[in-house]
Amino acid sequence: MPALSIVLPAHNEAETLPSLLAELRGLYPEAEIVVVDDGSTDGTGELARAGGADQVLRHPYPMGNGAAIKDGARKVRGEVVVFMDADGQHRPGEIAKLLAALEAGYAMAVGARTAGGHANLARRLANGFYNRLASWVTGYRIADLTSGFRAARRELFRKILFLLPNGFSYPTTSTMAFLRAGFPVRFVPVEVKPRGGAASHIRPLRDGSRFLLIILKVAMLYSPLKVFTPASLAFFLVGAGYYGWTYTTSHRFSNMSALLLIVSGLVFLMGLVAEQIATLLYANTSRD
Repeated sequence: MPALSIVLPAHNEAETLPSLLAELRGLYPEAEIVVVDDGSTDGTGELARAGGADQVLRHPYPMGNGAAIKDGARKVRGEVVVFMDADGQHRPGEIAKLLAALEAGYAMAVGARTAGGHANLARRLANGFYNRLASWVTGYRIADLTSGFRAARRELFRKILFLLPNGFSYPTTSTMAFLRAGFPVRFVPVEVKPRGGAASHIRPLRDGSRFLLIILKVAMLYSPLKVFTPASLAFFLVGAGYYGWTYTTSHRFSNMSALLLIVSGLVFLMGLVAEQIATLLYANTSRD
């Protein structure tokens, strides 16, 4: 059984995949390399086989980056799994930094891009906002929420596969899920190269709202009270404020004030129930 497995999700990456496989094989000749061809139409799968990949998993149509990651994670045999894009951005030489973090006792190591590693200013600002929001939800400083370059212990990563979406947001979900489950995560600064091959499938304007929704959904899985408590407090403040205004002007307690205060209590109680459900979801993610 190989100690290290490397999973490469690939969609129309024929331009960059051969050189990447050659470099990986040169650095880690004993590693198991698994390429997940996510419905490519440019011969990516054939090039992966010719380039020496140990396994080539083929999707009949594009199922999404997250689906490719889950497929690869189910098939690998190594105790440690490295996930990296096949578009040439991630440097194989940086894998050693991630593996060193795991050897130091971390369950997952994430390659955190430096300031110059983002595609453009808009992406950099958007990722900065997502990082701060996720840091607030988790109570842990997250340096790069959307980086797809990471290493994790196989058995622990498999425990959170049921939480991962099929789309491009698997980095967001896996990072927050590991933190919620109590697995230590290390963010390692890495340098990335300009993207090669096919153009990025992520569009900031189109996908920005989807990222926010994803973070809120993961927040509901991670710590629901951090979502419900502010909403409950907002209803309470509006209700109390409206009551103060009606009492001052007409000496009465209005139905609207009562409704807002009742909603405040109900929202908070829903948050408590959601917190208990979230705890049950992670009941099977212990280290044992």
